[in-house]
Amino acid sequence: MSKISAKPRARDLGLPFDGVTGEFNAITDVAGVEVGFATLIEGEGAVEVGKGPIRTGVTAILPRGKRKMPSPIWAGQFNLNGNGEMTGTHWINEAGYFISPICITNTHSVGIAHHATVGWMIDQYPGFFRDDHAWAMPVIAETYDGLTNDICGRHLKEEHVLDALNSAVSGLVAEGNVGGGTGMITYEFKGGTGTSSRRVKIGPDEYTIGVLVQSNFGTRKDLKILGVPVGQNWPENAVVSEINQHETGSIIVIIGTDLPLLPIQLRRMAKRAAIGIGRTGTPGGNYSGDIFLAFSVANDLAWPGMHGEQPLSFALNFINDHYFDDIYRAIVQGVEEAVVNAMIAAESMTTVKPEGYTLKAIDHSRLRQIMGQYNRLLKS
Repeated sequence: MSKISAKPRARDLGLPFDGVTGEFNAITDVAGVEVGFATLIEGEGAVEVGKGPIRTGVTAILPRGKRKMPSPIWAGQFNLNGNGEMTGTHWINEAGYFISPICITNTHSVGIAHHATVGWMIDQYPGFFRDDHAWAMPVIAETYDGLTNDICGRHLKEEHVLDALNSAVSGLVAEGNVGGGTGMITYEFKGGTGTSSRRVKIGPDEYTIGVLVQSNFGTRKDLKILGVPVGQNWPENAVVSEINQHETGSIIVIIGTDLPLLPIQLRRMAKRAAIGIGRTGTPGGNYSGDIFLAFSVANDLAWPGMHGEQPLSFALNFINDHYFDDIYRAIVQGVEEAVVNAMIAAESMTTVKPEGYTLKAIDHSRLRQIMGQYNRLLKS
């Protein structure tokens, strides 16, 4: 797992995001959720397919941590724009749950991530897969890192995915150039992995909503942070616009919670990720895969598998829709902040196709200056 350094985050720069966060301001504030990474960075210069440069990786999210028997993870999924991939979603949309980890990587490594995660599940849950006629349908998602990485070299291997899965832990989560986000871009600044969380109170009870994004989307001119048109005030070094003249990126948003919810409610929550990324300015580009998944770790059931004695019914607890306004608000706030956190933590990286450009990390001092010009109250 990538070492977690004390990189500044959006709130450290005084950006006044709304909402109360959990302890880590991360998806791991949801009890039981663990996150791991494998990060591959090697070489510079022009692409030589199969040799590099390599700037990629994989991010693993274990909604219920490392357990010896799986149970349903209730979920809902939504595509704002479907130019991308997230495996396992047919069953999620059919049945409303999945039982696997979630891995996020680059576009050309979905297959190896899927293969490795199946193997990990077989080893992790031997009583479920070896002693029963169960099958694995992992959730694997991707965004494209071909601007900075030899993506056609397919450098991610099975052992890297297993390392990310086995090293997953709770607590602080690394951001920026880590895991699947290593080679990604955001609004033509360096982007990557970002996370955030919110606490919500429903009646007497308090719950957590956590977000993790693999952020690889957006055209500079569209960038807004807390409503300020940052991109319009920062037009230089917009590499993608100079090269392609249109957006070619994507974003994966994973929303986790301990709220007890039905799958149809979780799908509605996943939809709100679109408003969260929309707050940062994107209209949702034609070539952008904007794919969202929401899951709940509540209603943890003992799962009998296909065989053995089957209960006649299950009882699920779920929140009344009447109280969802605060839930939706927390999701929108968390997604917006996670995208900005990905940019704040990222480090500059050279391009490989074409060679000769530098994908700049967002300059913290200049960002604060622009925000201040628009009378946005920055905390000291």
